Amino acid sequence: MKLPHPIPYQGSKRNLADKILSYFPLKVNRLFEPFAGSAAITIASAYHCKANHFVINDINEPLINLWDKIINYPEQLINEYHFIWNSQIGREEAYYYEAREIFNNTQKPEYLLFMLAKCVKAAVRYNSNGEFNQSPDKRRLGRTPSNMREDILNVSQLLKNKVTLLSLDYDEVIATASKDDLIYLDPPYQGTGQTGGFRYMQDLKHDDFVLSLFQLNKRNIPFLLSYDGRTGDKHFGKPLPDALNLTKIEIDAGRSSIATLLNRVENTYEALYLSPSLLNQIHFKPQPSFIQTSFKSSKGRERSRNTT
Repeated sequence: MKLPHPIPYQGSKRNLADKILSYFPLKVNRLFEPFAGSAAITIASAYHCKANHFVINDINEPLINLWDKIINYPEQLINEYHFIWNSQIGREEAYYYEAREIFNNTQKPEYLLFMLAKCVKAAVRYNSNGEFNQSPDKRRLGRTPSNMREDILNVSQLLKNKVTLLSLDYDEVIATASKDDLIYLDPPYQGTGQTGGFRYMQDLKHDDFVLSLFQLNKRNIPFLLSYDGRTGDKHFGKPLPDALNLTKIEIDAGRSSIATLLNRVENTYEALYLSPSLLNQIHFKPQPSFIQTSFKSSKGRERSRNTT
């Protein structure tokens, strides 16, 4: 089985999953993804047998309903997607907008899957009323039913009877984690609320989120956090407090498409933060490597070192 990914969207960690999984403990009871989206880390973890059980949560309820169909009713979803995909032939653009209206009126997950497979750059957008409003990519038809069928069946095989599906606030979900669990946090980028987020109808409040991280540390719950990054000298995201005592790993995510358009050769580096309790479990020791870790000294000045 190849690693399946039935839900495409901009910002998915599917291409970084192997590097992120390299910082997992040897034994994980439950893996939590409170901001699941495409659940790329959950899928990769199940594929590589990294946890016994998985908790997929997202505040976007239609998305969780879609995951329910993928995992528990795969054949039904495959048939629905096949019908919707073939119905567009010959009138692709007009049909997409009809499907979008059906979804906004009914929230049916099969129409959400069709739009995720066909919208521009897999960059989903909602308007101020919470309605899906991204346009179709006119150059393509979206994932073919045969390819989608394979991914849906494989994900169902990996996760059926091993997953809990929730649509709650992230804070409610992580409050149920224990020391034997692992939390992978991939919150939406700052400032990407209603008009820039596939999953979210409102911005994540930075101070509340930081407080949640402090609470996880206080409870000794191990977690990994994908939070910010940089392209060249340009950094993204509001800094996290030094008092969280997180270890920052920079992962090379490849050539920046925006920089390429501007005739610049620059790579994007995504930051992965490791909690103190996680470091204790994996016995992390810095060693020379091509991955750079940046950290702040006790006086707040930023320095850098090389680590694995």
